Amino acid sequence: MWIDELTPEDSSNQEIIKAKGRLPVHIGIIMDGNGRWAESKNLNRLEGHRMGIESVRDIVKASSQIGVKYLTLYSFSIENWNRPIDEVNGLMFLLEYYLRQEITELHKNNVRIKTIGKTNSLPNSIQTLLFNAIEKTHRNTGLTMTLALSYSGRWDILQAIQLLTLDVRSGKLSPEDVNEKLFSSYLSTKDLPDVDMLIRTSGELRLSNFMLWEMAYGEIFITEKYWPDFRRDDLYLAIENYINRERRFGRTSKQVKNDNVFPNMAITGKQ
Repeated sequence: MWIDELTPEDSSNQEIIKAKGRLPVHIGIIMDGNGRWAESKNLNRLEGHRMGIESVRDIVKASSQIGVKYLTLYSFSIENWNRPIDEVNGLMFLLEYYLRQEITELHKNNVRIKTIGKTNSLPNSIQTLLFNAIEKTHRNTGLTMTLALSYSGRWDILQAIQLLTLDVRSGKLSPEDVNEKLFSSYLSTKDLPDVDMLIRTSGELRLSNFMLWEMAYGEIFITEKYWPDFRRDDLYLAIENYINRERRFGRTSKQVKNDNVFPNMAITGKQ
């Protein structure tokens, strides 16, 4: 079990972080910079994606060990289909390889696997693997790892609008019924809490169409490191940064401090 693999030093680091404050419930990661990492080392871009898998393994394991409840990885966007065909095929191969290699290990460690995105556009072999992984792990109660595959935030919002308007037209809903909570229930992320912290590697300063609705009040952490170089110590740094921030959700600092005095009166996001 992963929890038994913690070194004394790593266990101490995690306990120090947890003692500082509340962990983010839901972490989203834009795993950027695989290709540039490879090019900086005069390697084929696919080697960067291959090394990125090692980062995925370490971050998923560390997230589970420290007690993060939800981790969403932006694995392949709808826009990524426009990349060179050789790179797309290589990414699909690596995705299939990861799923075949890791599902048993993830299940053994109580990880629940989910996906969001237009997954029917993925190769049939990957769709089958994903379906089996979701079915196998759906009763697990530890970390929920969501793979965003053939995903974009705009696509998700648009398909939610389409589904919602169909229900309005059929008489199941009236326009007056529509509010934020109802709209959220039509998104592919309906079973996930809003993102508390978004990590983006490679130093880019944009959301890249990732969880646009769910990131309304998410804290953003940018690192210059490329994804293949991002490991658990970098995750801990991001979590510490998150803990040290004041999350106001449109309120004043004074109101937030009063919430700390009267926690039962605090305004909370979707959990």
